[in-house]
Amino acid sequence: MTVTEPEPMSRAKIISYAIGLPLALLVFVFLPAGRLDWAPGWIFIAFLVVSYGIATLIMRRVNPVIFRARSRFQAGTKRWDLILVSLMCLGMIAEIPLGTLDAGRMAWSAMPISVVILGYILLAAGIALGTWAQAVNRFFEPGVRLQRERGQHVISNGPYTFVRHPGYVSAIMIFAGLALALGSWWALIPAAWASGLLILRTS
Repeated sequence: MTVTEPEPMSRAKIISYAIGLPLALLVFVFLPAGRLDWAPGWIFIAFLVVSYGIATLIMRRVNPVIFRARSRFQAGTKRWDLILVSLMCLGMIAEIPLGTLDAGRMAWSAMPISVVILGYILLAAGIALGTWAQAVNRFFEPGVRLQRERGQHVISNGPYTFVRHPGYVSAIMIFAGLALALGSWWALIPAAWASGLLILRTS
């Protein structure tokens, strides 16, 4: 059987990701907060940039094809999955600006620093677990489909030894961690929305 890998990302798309994602994060954090001198926002951004930067370097070394697989929804992705992912994205997109509006401007939540630290622990653990899952699974794509052209088979090593969907567990940890790290109880609402849809997706 001939194995066909997804097309690589174009240089323009790589540049747009490299510039657009950090800019979007800055907007999502500081526009709702209403000020640039909000220290927790800078700590939050620095943590995400460093954590995902390390994760990217690891994956480039151990499983570089993952960037092709995850660069876009591939042909054959189930329509129902595209709908679910779109609905999940609504929760994911809403979580950070709602959290920064709450913690950075409105002060609706009174969250102990111990819970904020727990949020960062969840974030770190979730990113680490997701990186591990992607490092051992070259079929880790953003959409659900049968990847016959890539010779897809069941992955049973790494975190897949312990849980069938380590990527989903990772995502749920990250959803919760984002809200808590920002110090916002209200941000747990879109986090719960996205997590519930992710659990539905496993069926």
